Amino acid sequence: MLKPYKKKFSKKEAMLKAEYLCSRQEKCENDIKLKLIDWGLEEKERNELIEILIKNSFIDNSRFARAFVREKSSIGKWGRIKIEFALKQKKIKPEIIKIALGEIDNTKYDLILERELLSKFKSIKNQDIYIIKSKLVRFGISRGYENGKVFDMVNKILKEISSE
Repeated sequence: MLKPYKKKFSKKEAMLKAEYLCSRQEKCENDIKLKLIDWGLEEKERNELIEILIKNSFIDNSRFARAFVREKSSIGKWGRIKIEFALKQKKIKPEIIKIALGEIDNTKYDLILERELLSKFKSIKNQDIYIIKSKLVRFGISRGYENGKVFDMVNKILKEISSE
């Protein structure tokens, strides 16, 4: 949870700080709500400020979700399951999450998973093929990739490596 500020902010000060935060980095409604709570604003004031921020396009949950998905899938190399879970924690509506996840390019997504698994494979010391397979599967699932996709990719990688 957030550390409480020692200083309480007025409604106007909080609005200026929130606008600044939103202009610097994409934020969702829940992120700002937590900040406003932290800054000591009452519920009525928080709701008014959030409404104004949404109206003035400082907050847009669907824009946030799309940016979050792009960042976490390409830079963070997260899978769809992990991204979806993180967005749910930020209280993004399921229909917005579905649309945002739909923007992931499947070809790039598969390529990222393959590279991550190959990288992990290189770090595994010579062991039994079943141990290697289980470590790769666990790794892929821990990164938030779908079970079936991870199993298929691990089998593909191990098949390619054994045929070399």
